[in-house]
Amino acid sequence: MTVSTVLTPSMTSSNSMSSGYCSLDDESEDFTFFTAKTSFFRKPKHAPKQNETKEEEEGGTTDLSEEEVRARIEEYNTQVSENGMKLGSDGAYTGFIKVHLRLSRPVTVPTVEAAGSDAVSRQAGGQEELDCGQAEKRTSFYLPCDCVKQLHISSLTTTREVIQGLLKKFMVLDNPRKFALYRQTHRDGQDLFQKLPLCERPLLLRLIAGPDAEKLSFVLKENETGEVEWHAFSVPELQNFLVILEKEEAERVRAVEQKYAVYRQKLQQALRQHDPTPITL
Repeated sequence: MTVSTVLTPSMTSSNSMSSGYCSLDDESEDFTFFTAKTSFFRKPKHAPKQNETKEEEEGGTTDLSEEEVRARIEEYNTQVSENGMKLGSDGAYTGFIKVHLRLSRPVTVPTVEAAGSDAVSRQAGGQEELDCGQAEKRTSFYLPCDCVKQLHISSLTTTREVIQGLLKKFMVLDNPRKFALYRQTHRDGQDLFQKLPLCERPLLLRLIAGPDAEKLSFVLKENETGEVEWHAFSVPELQNFLVILEKEEAERVRAVEQKYAVYRQKLQQALRQHDPTPITL
């Protein structure tokens, strides 16, 4: 299933600039345009960890001058027939990026009953009841392979906000730190992936690379850091991991036993050909 949005004239005339996530609500019949600022997202209750802060500070593309931005936007818009970039009076600009969702593991979303209980909780004004309803009524499923989502963002929107916006759009309840945004480039017949820092601005990368998807595309994948952050998973998820590992272990043991059973048969055949006397291995 491919999820995409369509740019309408009313959207083109919008000159809203924001430091946060912007999106076209493609589920709406009239494609209502809305802008969500950084405060739209829930701020962490605790200070970020040292390694997370380091990840945010590292990397990041160097800013372009105002003249370079204006020239690149003009060049970019000449290469596209729609969904061009728009420069604001304050020097910021908005545009569109496409993100491919390539997740190999299931995601957690609220069930239909949970959505109903959310509405009741909102009317009652009980945040605790809302949290409890979501915690008790969840389900997991696999997103369609290579699902595509088009986002309307600003030049100040960061990788972190793009990830949070995508998860909110698909109603994913998993910890955002489980996911990472990658830049994909095609070179010498191979697809190369590079994980983007949380402070990176995807629209700036899109502007520099141009609209050609072969030169740059964005992919949302699991955050493969090499160090598993087990605290980010719930107890049922951890139990599922144990079940999967036990199955993989049993399959591996079966494969090894079968492999050496074949070796034993071949060795016995070779020995019988050399010496017809029965030999027990």
